[in-house]
Formats: sequence, structure tokens, C-alpha cells
Amino acid sequence: MAPSAGHLRPGRYLAFFALIVIVLYALVFFTGGGKPAPKLGIDLQGGTRVTLTARTPDGSQPNRDQLNQARQIIETRVNGIGVAGAEVLLDGSNVVITVPGEQGDQAKTLGQTAKLGFRKVITSQPNAPVTAPTGKPSTPPSGSASTPPSSGASAPPPASGRPSSPPASGGGGAAGAPAQTPSAPPAPPSGAQKQPTPIEQAQAVRQNADLASTDQAKAQAAQQAALASLTCAPNVKDPLEGNDDSAKPLVACGDKDATKYVLGPEFLPGTDISTASSGYDQTRGQWTVDMTFKSSGSKIWGDFTSANVGSQAAFVLDTQVVSAPTIQSAILGGNTQITGQFTQSDAKNLADILKYGSLPLSFSSSDATTVSATLGLASLEAGLIAGAIGLIVVFVYCLFYYRLLGILTIFSLVLSGLLVYAVLILLGRWIGYTLDLAGIAGLIIAIGITADSFVIYFERLKDEIREGRTFRSAVGRGWVRARRTILASDAVSFLAAAILYVIAVGDVQGFAFTLGMSTVLDLVVVYLVTHPLVSLFSTSKSAFLSNPRHLGLGAVQQLGSQRKAARPSVGRSNVKEA
Repeated sequence: MAPSAGHLRPGRYLAFFALIVIVLYALVFFTGGGKPAPKLGIDLQGGTRVTLTARTPDGSQPNRDQLNQARQIIETRVNGIGVAGAEVLLDGSNVVITVPGEQGDQAKTLGQTAKLGFRKVITSQPNAPVTAPTGKPSTPPSGSASTPPSSGASAPPPASGRPSSPPASGGGGAAGAPAQTPSAPPAPPSGAQKQPTPIEQAQAVRQNADLASTDQAKAQAAQQAALASLTCAPNVKDPLEGNDDSAKPLVACGDKDATKYVLGPEFLPGTDISTASSGYDQTRGQWTVDMTFKSSGSKIWGDFTSANVGSQAAFVLDTQVVSAPTIQSAILGGNTQITGQFTQSDAKNLADILKYGSLPLSFSSSDATTVSATLGLASLEAGLIAGAIGLIVVFVYCLFYYRLLGILTIFSLVLSGLLVYAVLILLGRWIGYTLDLAGIAGLIIAIGITADSFVIYFERLKDEIREGRTFRSAVGRGWVRARRTILASDAVSFLAAAILYVIAVGDVQGFAFTLGMSTVLDLVVVYLVTHPLVSLFSTSKSAFLSNPRHLGLGAVQQLGSQRKAARPSVGRSNVKEA
């Protein structure tokens, strides 16, 4: 037997709902700090979205483990440089970085953090100076590497009293050789059916095994040809970027200047770096970079520095030399300090590259989209207007069709909106959730789902009254039957949203998340607000509130009364005896 409205205690349900709202908004206003507003995605507040496409040396499809490892490293780098609200996702073989706000320039450079390795500098050659905006040549990315001074002891300064940058030419065998006219790179043989690609041409010249040959004449000829083929200038794409062979020598450009370097094979991968940080050395009065190797890398680094004191070691990132410090002494134990004419920014950037720069894959930036704050604001206004129009249409329909019950529907929708708003703010603080246009679309559709629950309940009330029951008795019976349909409907909506969230990425996930969340909160409002308030109406002593005509139920009550009157009386009938 269905419980009557009188057996329900609406006050308890409403008090519990009020407690939920109070707790949520107490968390909003008194925890976390910041303004009480949801975090917005780049399409609402402006920002940058960068898509990085993974590349492998042989052109094959990267495996999932490599992609996941690359995503984690990029995400760590994003967090390490303090980009707030950023998101790093996998989309097939692409890594998508989303950075809300005005920090997009940093996101566009994250794809450069690819393959990091250490190579010995065989020789170097200054190129034509790259003029800075002030008209002065840029400072070469050089310095010196040594064991950091122990606590309480000052490090001995160089003979000049200041750390000096290494000379343009390193200590390699070709440094003091007389200059010769560089020979042009060899032309492809005539009649060849397939012309070599730019990558293959660069590999043949700039990664020629003769570059590190013990035959000085052969090495010098190969070095001159490779140096002549290389142009070091800003914004010039290197065909070897992401396609170099770490086991072969390499001719590369400096990251911040026009110096050309002839490098030996990679002797230590960047994955052997444990950590790196920048700091200000009070003793030397300069910014330094401290680097620590893992156990395996510590031994390799110690052996190399012991055998190459006075030589340069190049830190190579995607075929670019980001730093080439001179080894001052053997560095054992894995703790290394890099000194040079660093600014604070230079030191931090180098530390970030050393710490986060080594990825299992190389990436190219296939797409970089920046949304201005003005366009984001226009999108937000458009989304809010669309939501307001949807609410107004639902309100008008409910008032016209259900009257007082329509007002109850509007009140329930407002309370549902308060819950959704508080939850969005807290999710933004706790898990970094950002609301975007797709999420607003999910919220707008959820308005219809929530209103649909009310319609199911109210139409079930009409069915019960149409059968001849009073409004009070119809509330209990109608709720028992309506809640099954409401639960089934919301369960289907939530299941669809959950599946969509699992299999989708990016904006579609935002749509599915808000749709599923609003569906759950719909059940909370229907159970704790809508049904208790309808029960209060049915038991109210006010003739206005309990009158079915004022609730949009007058017509069905009249039809129910007619059906009840037309039914045959149940009881003992009078039979006239013959």
C-alpha cells in the first residue's frame, strides 16, 4: 500500500537539503580562497590550446606507453613552471595542452622539450652574429661545470676572479688546424631513381661518422663540409630535429646564438638526470644551476669528466645546444654545478630543460589556437543567454500548464542551479575542473532532464486524480509510481554521460561531465525538495494551496469525479421477490 502524504515528514527532507546547501556554500566562501566563481576554459575566458603530434625516428606509430610517459612529463613540466589551470590530455597520437588565461606563450614552447642528451664538443665555430634588438650579439650558451662547493666552504674562483665563458673554438683536434675552403655537400649521383629527402641529406652530412674520425684529415674535411651545410639563424627549422641518431656524431647550432658545434656521439641520455634547480650563489655573486644524476648516470658522468677536464660538454635538446660548459674538474658523486653569465631567467630555463626536457618521443606543434579574452567573454555571454532562454521557455510552459505546481518547478530548478554552481566552484578548486562551452551545453540540456522529472511526477498525479482519488491520496500513490520512472530515466541519462566521458576526450568530456553531474543533482532536488513541497501543498489547511484548480489539476479532478460517480455501487443489492 502506498504511503499517504500525511505519513511523509516534509520538514525533515527540506531541512536536510538546506543543510547540504549550507555546507556547500560554507566550503565555497570559507575554504580555498579566491573568488567564488567556477574556473572557465579557454573558450570562455580566453587562452591557448596547443596540439603536439608525436614523431618517431622511423616514422612508425608511437606506442601507448611512450605517449603516456610523454604526457606525464609534459604535465609535470607545466606544473613545474607554474601554469595554473592547465590540462594535458592524449588524443590519439597527439598531446593536447590547454592553458586558460594569458599564459599561452609558455604553452607554445612546451613541445620543444623533447629529446635531451649529453655530447662531447669536438670543436665549435662562430657563425655570422645574430643581432639582438639592441644591436649587440647574443651571449653564447656557455659556462663551466664543476662539483658544487660543500656547505660552509667557498668555491675557488677562476684565475681571473670571475667565471669566464669558453672560447669559440673548443679543445678538439681541429680547433687549431689551418682554415681550408669548405667543400660543398656531395651531390646525389646522377641517374638515381629516388632523390634523398632533406632529412636523409642532413643525416648524411651532419651525422657523418667521419666527423669523429681519428684520421685528422678525414675528420677535418667532414667537419668543414658539415659546418658549411648548416645555417644557424632564428626561426630556421632543423630537418634533423627529432630525427637525429644519438649513436652518431652531430653538427648542431647553439640555442641562443649562432655558434656551430661539432659534437661526438651521445654518451649520456637526459633520462639519467634525477633533478635540477637554479639558485643564486652568494659567494660567486651569480646565478647557477645545480644538477644531480641518477646512480647509473652519476658513474658515466664521473668517468667522462675525469677523462675530459678542460673540454666542453654540450647539453643537446632536439639537435640544439642549450649549454656547453667547460669541465673544470672531475665531477664524482653525481652533483654538478653549472656556472656562467646567467640571468635569473636563463638559469631557471636551463634547470627546467635539464629536469623536464627528456621525453621518450619527439613532438612537433601541429596546431596552436589562441582565444582572446574578448572572444571568450562573448562566448560566455552567448552561453548564458542560451541558458536563460531555455529557462524562460520552461518557466512559461510550467506556469501555463501547471500553475502553482509550475511555480514549484521554477523554485526547484533555481535550487538545482544553486547546487550545480557550488559544485562547479568546488570541483574547480579540488580537481582543477574548468567549465567550457561544451560544459554549458551539458547544463542547458540538463535543464530539460530536471524539468522532465517534474513533468513525470505531475502527470502521474493527474493519472491518480483522473481515477477518482483526492489530491491528498494521489500524492503518495503517484510518487511511488513516478519515482520508478524518474530513476530509470535518470539512470539511462547518467549511464550515457558516463560512457561518453570514458570514451571521449577534450570538449566532449566536459559536456558529458556536466550532464552526468546535473542528472545526479536532479535526483537530489526531486527527492528532497519537489516531492516534500507537493506533500505540504496536499496537506495544507489553506484552501488556496490545496485546491487542485490552482495546481492545474482542476480538469482532471472533474473528470475523476465523473468517473467515480459512473461506477456501480459496491455492496448488497436489493432483489425484488416474485
